[in-house]
Amino acid sequence: MPPDHPSRSRPPFPLAGRTAIVTGAGGDIGRAIALRLQDAGANVALLDLQAPDLEAPAGSHTPDTGAGRGQRAAWGCDITDPDAVTTTVSAIANRFGTIHILVNNAAAPSTPERLEDIPLARWRQALDVNVTGAFLMARAVLPPMRAAGGGVVLNIASQLGHVTNPGAAAYSTTKGALLALTRSIAVDYAGDGIRAVSLSPGSVMTSRLIKRYGDEQAVLARLAPRHPVGRIATPDEVANAALFLVSDDASFVTGTDLLVDGAYTAV
Repeated sequence: MPPDHPSRSRPPFPLAGRTAIVTGAGGDIGRAIALRLQDAGANVALLDLQAPDLEAPAGSHTPDTGAGRGQRAAWGCDITDPDAVTTTVSAIANRFGTIHILVNNAAAPSTPERLEDIPLARWRQALDVNVTGAFLMARAVLPPMRAAGGGVVLNIASQLGHVTNPGAAAYSTTKGALLALTRSIAVDYAGDGIRAVSLSPGSVMTSRLIKRYGDEQAVLARLAPRHPVGRIATPDEVANAALFLVSDDASFVTGTDLLVDGAYTAV
C-alpha cells in the first residue's frame, strides 16, 4: 500500500443490505456458505430440492441474529426445472426486495465410474444439475441484479475442473463447464456491473465423503496425502473464500477462478 493511501477499515457487516441465493444449501458446503453470508449481513435464501432446515446443525457456525446481520429463509426448488427456478427467484425477490448475489453450489451425487460405465441417466443428471441448473439460476437472477445496479454470480466448481481423477469423467466435465460459464457471464455482463467468479475447492470434509469412505479418519487416510498441506478443507474454509469473492474486497476480480485446494493442482 502506498504511504499516502488512507487506511481502510472493513465494515463489520460487509454484505449489509444485500440479498444472496445459495443453491445446494442443504449440504455441508452450501449451508456453511449461506451462514457465512448471513453473518456478514446479507439476507440469504437457502435453496435445495427440499427446503433446507433453517436450524444450524450442532457444532456448526451459527450466525448471531442481532442487529446488522441478515435474515435467512428456505425454499424447495428443482433448479433443473425452468418454471420452478423462475417462480422461486421471483418469490425471493418479493421477499427481500431484490437479488445481489447468486452462489451456484448445487451438485448432483457423483459415483466413481469410467466413461463407458456411466449410465446415460447419471451423465444427464450431472449435466442437468451442475451445469444447466447453474445456467437457469444465473439467467433468472441477472435481470434483478442489473436493476439493482450490479451483483455477483459465484459458481462453486472444483479442483477436478482443472485436473481429474480416475472415474471422474462426469463430475470433471461439469466442473470444467462451470469455469467456462463463469468467464462468459463475466464478459457479457461486465458493463452491467455484474461480476462472475468461480471457486474451486479441493477435497472438503463433508457428510458425502464420510458416507463414501466410512468415517472421518478413512477420509483423511485416503485424501489428505493428495494435498501437499497434508489435510483436506473444512466447509467453513470454503465459506470464507466465498465471502471474499462476493464482497467488495474482490471488486476487481471477475472472469476467473480461485483455487482453494491446499496445493492439490500445484503438483
